[in-house]
Amino acid sequence: MNPTITIPYENLKVLNQRFEDAFKTKFDEFISRGWYILGQEVQIFEKAFAFWHNVPFAIGVASGLDALILPLKNHNFPAGSEVLVPSNTYIATILSILHCGLVPVLVEPDKLTYNIDPEIVEQHVTKNTVALMVVHLYGQCCEMDTLLSISEKYNLLVIEDCAQAHGARYKGRLAGTFGHYGAFSFYPTKNLGALGDAGAILCKTVTHADQLKKLRNYGSGIKYYNEVVGYNSRLDEIQAAFLNIKLAYLNDINEHKRKLADIYFKNLDSRYILPYRHDDYFNVYHIFNIRHKKRNELKDFLAASGIGTEIHYPEPPHRQKALKSVLQGQSFPVSEEIHSTTLSLPCSYAHTAEDIYKVVEVLNRFE
Repeated sequence: MNPTITIPYENLKVLNQRFEDAFKTKFDEFISRGWYILGQEVQIFEKAFAFWHNVPFAIGVASGLDALILPLKNHNFPAGSEVLVPSNTYIATILSILHCGLVPVLVEPDKLTYNIDPEIVEQHVTKNTVALMVVHLYGQCCEMDTLLSISEKYNLLVIEDCAQAHGARYKGRLAGTFGHYGAFSFYPTKNLGALGDAGAILCKTVTHADQLKKLRNYGSGIKYYNEVVGYNSRLDEIQAAFLNIKLAYLNDINEHKRKLADIYFKNLDSRYILPYRHDDYFNVYHIFNIRHKKRNELKDFLAASGIGTEIHYPEPPHRQKALKSVLQGQSFPVSEEIHSTTLSLPCSYAHTAEDIYKVVEVLNRFE
């Protein structure tokens, strides 16, 4: 961390200090038990995470990317089938489609919410479209009513990328419970973060759950008997143990971040474009982003005042070198505008209200 930064964008050490004693106790239990892969901690977490969302099944996997890949793999779509996906997302969403031999069809976001624009999704449906992968970006759910209506009309599989939306709601309903699958990352910076990589998939049928459990474990339901071509994508037992501790605090974490966000809303001046708010959306502010036409200068100004920020993300997916051959020549001006003006401000479980008031004071001095 830059020593001149006094209010970092995130401080995972501080964030996790309040859980440290519980982590150490759980780690001692883990060592004493001597069961390291797919043991009782994974089972406990899967049941608790499913119960928290009021869905039948949760399947722990190794990462958020795997949580997106395995549901697509589970349906064995013909190579070249198309998956609708927002153009304004982290590259992992699109990578999951490519890893399954499918074609990502990018759809521009709504200019207010930054999530996939439900009003133009149907324009991108073709005879080859098999799935819709929505992303609840920054901690705010997509407008799911229209998206579900379209998916039903065209019989599309719906996968929700909930990597940034633990506990977010649309019209009172939790992210990850609308589609056929809800895919979660527990990367350490998430609202529900592990101490390493981890992920989970929510689903509603025992058939899907059983198949996903096979896919994550070499295609095996019974040890040494392999029914399908699978992967090694098992949620680590120790990460599940840590997540079991932190899940009990997820509502507290989300409320803390929402209170910090409210300080920004009440005190930042009108030069900044703030996150969209509406009664239909319960935003958990995994990322509190603002937009400003002088984003880079603003980032430097804040850093000079000891305030750390991040950019989520500096380049939209279609401009990434890794996707150049896939998305050659395509243009997404709405996404490009968002990516060139967005800035993520400190808004963490590790921050205090005093930290945020300081950030606001500095922001309001920027010219």
